Formats: sequence, C-alpha cells, structure tokens
Amino acid sequence: MKKLLLLGLLLLTSIPGVRAADEMFPREGWKEAANPLAYPEARPGGEIAIYAGDYPKSFNYYLDQNVFSAELFGAMYESLLGQHPLTLDYEPGLAERWSISEDKRTFTFWLDPRAKWSDGRPVTAEDVKWTFDAVMKPENITGPHKIYLSRFETPEVLDERTIRFHAKEIHWQNLDALASYQILPRHAFAEADFNKINFEFPVVSGSYRLGEIQEGVLAKLERRADWWNRDSIRSRSVGNFQTLVFKFFAERDNAFEAFKKGAIDLFPVYTAHLWATQTEGERYDRNWVIKQRIFNYNPVGFQGFAMNGRRPPFDDVHVRRALAHLLDREKMNATLMHNQYFLHRSYYEDLYSAERPCKNELVEFDKDRARKSLAEAGWTVNPKSGLLEKDGQPFRFRFLSRDAATDKFLVIYKEALKDAGIEMLIEKKDWAAWAKDMDEFNFDMTWAAWSGGLRKDPEPMWSSVEADKRSGQNITGFRNDEVDALIAAQRENFDIQQRHELCRRIDRILTAEFPYILLWNINYTRLLYWNKFGVPPTVLGKYGDERAAYWYWWYDEDVAAELKDAMNEGLPLPRKPAAVRFDEVFQTKSEQRTPNIQRPTAKESEEPEGE
Repeated sequence: MKKLLLLGLLLLTSIPGVRAADEMFPREGWKEAANPLAYPEARPGGEIAIYAGDYPKSFNYYLDQNVFSAELFGAMYESLLGQHPLTLDYEPGLAERWSISEDKRTFTFWLDPRAKWSDGRPVTAEDVKWTFDAVMKPENITGPHKIYLSRFETPEVLDERTIRFHAKEIHWQNLDALASYQILPRHAFAEADFNKINFEFPVVSGSYRLGEIQEGVLAKLERRADWWNRDSIRSRSVGNFQTLVFKFFAERDNAFEAFKKGAIDLFPVYTAHLWATQTEGERYDRNWVIKQRIFNYNPVGFQGFAMNGRRPPFDDVHVRRALAHLLDREKMNATLMHNQYFLHRSYYEDLYSAERPCKNELVEFDKDRARKSLAEAGWTVNPKSGLLEKDGQPFRFRFLSRDAATDKFLVIYKEALKDAGIEMLIEKKDWAAWAKDMDEFNFDMTWAAWSGGLRKDPEPMWSSVEADKRSGQNITGFRNDEVDALIAAQRENFDIQQRHELCRRIDRILTAEFPYILLWNINYTRLLYWNKFGVPPTVLGKYGDERAAYWYWWYDEDVAAELKDAMNEGLPLPRKPAAVRFDEVFQTKSEQRTPNIQRPTAKESEEPEGE
C-alpha cells in the first residue's frame, strides 16, 4: 500500500537579532525538551512482533514507496530536521540549525558535529549532496521523491558540515522537501547501483539497524546503543523496544491467525467483519487481548478502485462514470460491513466540516445511469453474447488484485458488471508482482488506498507531468489542464487555508472526472494487542496511526508476567478503555501552538473495509 508523505508546516516570520537577509532556526531561546508524548516510565528492552503486510520488493523507501519500507527506512536513516510531535514545528535532526533567505529561495543547513554513522565516521555535507544527486539521477527509479527535490539546483557544499540549497522556484513545500528526505552514507553506497540497494544497509545513522532477515517471512530492526543522539533529552523514552520484529503475510487472514496464537503482538484491523465478529471470547472478555479504537488527528485519506486512464476504455469519462454507478456500495455496506461506514464523496474528506460541507455528488448504485453513460460512450449490446461491444471489441477488463480479502467485494461488483454487459476478469498477484505491474502501468483496474497528509499536496497524484512517471503516485495517468493550473497556483501560496480551498476546487474536478471509483473510509485507528506492554495514556501519537506504537510503547516485564499468570489461571486483567480520544487524555498546554487542521467529518461508528 502506497501512501503519501507526512509533511510539516513551513513558518516564515522575522526574528530580532538575525541578519536581515536570513532567518535563523532554531529560534533564539529555543531549548531542547523531552518529547511530551513519551512516557517517563518507559524502559528500553524486549521486543514487539508486528504484522507488516506483504513482503515488499525493496526495503529502500526511495525505490519502493510502501508504508513498511517508509517506517523501516526512517528508523535507519535520519533527515536533516525533525518535527515537534504536537506543534509540528521543525526541530534539529542531523542539522543542528538552518536558515532561510528573505526571498525564500536559499536554504542553508549546519550539521550537528556529533552526528555519526554506525561505523564511526561523521555525517558530512558530502553525504547530503550525494543522496540528493542519487535521488535525482535520471536512471534511478526514485519516483515521487524526484518531484520535491527537482525544485532545487544541485546543492553547494560550503564545508564539511555546511550545505546550501538554491530553489529554482518559490514553493510552500520547499523546506518540507529538504527537511524530510533521509540522508544516506556516500562512502557506503557511492560505488553501488542505486536501483539494487534493496535489502543490505551496512551503515546507518538512525536509532535502529537492520538485523535478521528471512525473505518473505520476517525482518528485524535492532535498537542501537551507540546511536549518536541516544543521550539527548528528546530521545528519552522514545524507540524503547530492543527489537522490532516485522512479520510478513500475503493474506491478512493468515496474519490474524498468527496474532491469535500469540506469534504477533500488535494487529491493526482494517476489516469491519473481523472487528465485529472475530474479536469476542475469553481472551477479550478477560482483557488478555486489548481491543481499542483510537481517535486522534491522523488525517483521513481515501481508497478506491483506480482505473488506468492511459488505455481504453478507461480513457473515456463516460465509461468511468458508468463503472462507478455499477458499484453497489450500499449493498456492500449492508451485507459485508455491518452498516458501519461512511461512503466517500471526496478525495479530501477532512477538508470539509459541518460549517463547510462537501457538495460533491454521492455516487449511488444506478444501473440506468450507467447504461446511459455507456451508450453515450458508444457501447452497444451484442444480442448473441450479451456483452457490450464497441468497434467490434467486447467490453472486458482485468481487475488486478493482491489480497484475497477483496474477493467478497469483487464478486458483488462482477455480477453487477455482468448484468450491464461487462466482463471483469480477476487476476491475483503477490505484492511484488502487483507493484511491478503498477510501475509499468500494466493494469486496467486495481484497489488502492492513500493516506491524507496534514498538508495537502495535490501535485504528485494529480499533475499531468507525473502521469507517465514510473513508481509515482499518479497511477491512474490523470491529466487535466484546469487541475494543473490550480496545482501551479498553490505552489507559491504560504497560506494553508487558501491552499486547502484550491484543493477543494481540485476535488470537485476529480469527482466529476472519476479517476477512481471511490469506496469508504474511517476516522480512527482500530487496534488489537496482547496485554503485555507499557502503553502511554494516549496509546498513539497526536497525528499518527498504529506505527506510533513502535516508538512510544515499551516491553514491561511485570505486565507480561501478569498476562502469563492470568492466562495460566484463567483470571481477568484490569480493563482498559474501549475508546481513547487524544483530546480527552492529553490537554495541550496553552502556549503550545496546534496547526490549523480540520477534524475528520466521519461519524465515530463509521469504519472502512478492505485495503
């Protein structure tokens, strides 16, 4: 599952005492403080076993933009800056300070002299430049990462610890792009074929290193005692597990069976049927396994059936609209998903609220409208075969699937299509084969899910320039001149509310063009976990999903022993709340500034199913 990058807030204001041409960061008076979400009682050690989905084609996030590789890569390799977990203000990372020129085109970073690679060599400006050049090298398949860094000239190394970037254009996201890309060691990879740096990372800078790998089965991250930033205040009680064990399963049902046997400790639930019907019994009643819904500010993304608009018949909006009207989401909700869901009507659900409601049409199951649209596209029924035809070719297409959990949805859809004279063939592949086909645009229709991101950036997914780039996010090949103009208009706009309004205008165009058949979503995280860990009151962070557990939880020997005794003796453990709401358990201090992010509009009872 590919997901968009979480990007931070760019703040540009004047500061007394700094030369007029530049603003320096951190601001004068900035003082390092402990992570406000980390629990002081957390202790390092132990391990946690996690369901990580399918085995990816690469652990190198620059080459494979999937959720797991992003998490693993980010644990091993650091970026120039970090972000405060509440305010999202930028804080020192590999860089101890940075400056932004008055014209917002020049960015200078001074590396922390303490920053070192795991082999003891210092992190240098040459490493930063080499990573930039490697990402931008045309033959390297670095996908959407090129989008952000292509806005800069090749960086200038001023000295061993100082590097300067010059932007080709003013863009609100420029600091985000420079702050968040992970820096790789030049001396370890300079002689390698970048496209083949997949599973071996001998030199790292981050708090974890890659441990044991069993291809297709598991991968381990080991906590580094010698991490250069281990003793900093901000690092205390964060990243506590000695070992993160990621276990791979091609089918989610098999992963859940492993969870029930105790082979997996943490299992995020993405299917309502499982949540509603398979999480009952002694282990739940006695609180050996905790079942919780976590409400926070994690952005709402979207999911849908992506159609390849590069090829017929999906290059015709009448056809795409018809296929959307043939998907009976109401029936799926009622028969498969316990009527627990809100149906998408937008690609940016959390940009709407009761005060600013979404006016997009809610696409309903309507065979008559579908047949009318198909007729407008020139499709007619062949009375002998019963199939629609155009120019002598039957309406037949492939649905590229990678998860057996989608079968029950596709069966309903296939029957509705058949009734309209359309034949859908279902082709199942594993993750690696699916990703390869997606990179090569070798598909008709597939199921894709995307996170929302706190700062909406429509360019990677909807820009015409990105339509034919391999390993990118514009998987539908979407092209639209008006959308391109709106994307261009938001680039130099530093007002987040104005950018969000541009995204709402883009959203109206997208919903009329049907690049996806929109499905449904959720506005909270569903967690199942064995009750043997120390867990902070918020359970997760303010903005994150289940992956926050890797960083804020810890292995508690006493709690684990209590679980073991309770299971041996058939005794209950203390109950934990079924729902945790961030704002109720964490009161943000008045002096802490929260970004102006709108809350999701979905009701608490609404949940998604599928990808």
